This record gives sequence, structure tokens and C-alpha cells, in this order.
Amino acid sequence: MKKIALLGALALSVLSPLAMAEDAKPLRIGIEAAYPPFAYKTPEGNITGFDYDIGQALCEEMKVECKWIEQEFDGLIPALKVRKFDAVLSSMNITEERLKSVDFSKKYYNSPVKLAMKAGTEINDPLVDLKDKKVGVQRASIYDRYATDKFAPAGIEVVRYSSQNEIFLDMTAGRLDATLADAVNIDDGFLKTDAGKGFALVGPTFSEQKYFGEGAGIAVRKGETELADKISAAIAAIRANGKYQEVQDKYFDFDIYGE
Repeated sequence: MKKIALLGALALSVLSPLAMAEDAKPLRIGIEAAYPPFAYKTPEGNITGFDYDIGQALCEEMKVECKWIEQEFDGLIPALKVRKFDAVLSSMNITEERLKSVDFSKKYYNSPVKLAMKAGTEINDPLVDLKDKKVGVQRASIYDRYATDKFAPAGIEVVRYSSQNEIFLDMTAGRLDATLADAVNIDDGFLKTDAGKGFALVGPTFSEQKYFGEGAGIAVRKGETELADKISAAIAAIRANGKYQEVQDKYFDFDIYGE
């Protein structure tokens, strides 16, 4: 009996590291690091921002290592599908259209969608007041889809870009009249900078759920509900233990999680 017990212990000692290695398998996460304050590069070239810090907190909660892989936003879902990474954590809103091709965790934040234009511009009815004007949107984003369906048929020229930063540059250069984007990103990434002086958020808040969804979630491949559920549980956990609040307070002075 002692020999059997010893053999069993030896077997466990061999299997245990294997199990631990499997548990410790990194979670590969796709992110676009050009979207402050959610994800951007430090002067040293490191990724930082709200999305990044939330991802690190979630990985810590799930006891896995985060392995971050950069990708332009319009390539995130295609790269997820071909298994370049396991999840997308990059301010990606949960929408009906995206749910056709990927699954999502529960939301981890929800912020308003607004227009930015020259300060003092009055926009009451965007479909009327923006006619014949150029509006910049990030390609393959929820803003692109909305502008394509609503703005373009109303005679508004929709100009698509690879990143929101490129849009801000063309706003400053006078090549665009407006941009439609996340209000927090516009404020932090543009209005609070020297380049954004003379611009402001204008007009109504855009909230049509068909286009703008119910907040930003973490995308996984279709059918990988176990991973989505684990991430959702981790989101709930960091909201309960105060880690979410700690990360939020680092970047915002309001409740970014939303209703």
C-alpha cells in the first residue's frame, strides 16, 4: 500500500506541473494601441491606457498571463477568427452586427458617442446640418457603420481612416469638418491637446442601440462561450473587489462603466 501511495504521489508530482503549465497558458489579446485614453503608447513604446490596465486586472483575476498583440482596429475581428489571438480587448462595442461573427463578454464600459467640430458650431439635426460636409470616421467601427447608413444617404461625405489619430490630424489641417467618435476619446485624445484648441463636442448624443450597442465588451471566437463566461466573471469580480474602481480613477473622474 505504501508503494502504491508513493507511486500515486510521484504521478501527481509529474502531472501537476503539466496541469499548471496548461493553466498558465497566456491569454493572447488583440488591441489597437492608438486610442487614448483607452489604449496608446508611452514615449518608451509600451502599451498603456484603460483597456490595457483592465486587461491586466482581468488576467490577474483569472490567474493567466496577458500577451498583448497589436493590430489595426479593422483587422481585429479577422485576426481573431484566424486565431492570431484568443480575445479582443480594444473598446469594441457589442452590437447585433458583430454578434453575428463573434461572441462577447459582458460589457466593461459604456461611454457616449458625439460629434466634434469647430467650437461654436450648432448642430440640431445632424442629417440636415451636416449636409455637404466631410465627416471622418474610423474604418470598420460602429461610427463607420452608422455614418454609412445614415449620413451618406443624406448627402454627407463620409471619409474613412485607419485610426482616430489620423482623423484628428485632418481636423486640425482643415481637411475635415467633423468626426463622429467616442466622446471620451475625442476629449482626451484631441480636445485636451494643443491641436484640439478651437474644437468642441457638438450636437446630440448618438445612442441608437442597433448601431452603438450596449457598451464595450471583450470579443472571443464564435462558440467559445466558456472563455467569454470566464472573462465576464472576472469583470464582475474586479468590480466587486475595487480593482475596477482603481483603474477607472486613474483615467476618468466619472463612472465610465455607465448604466
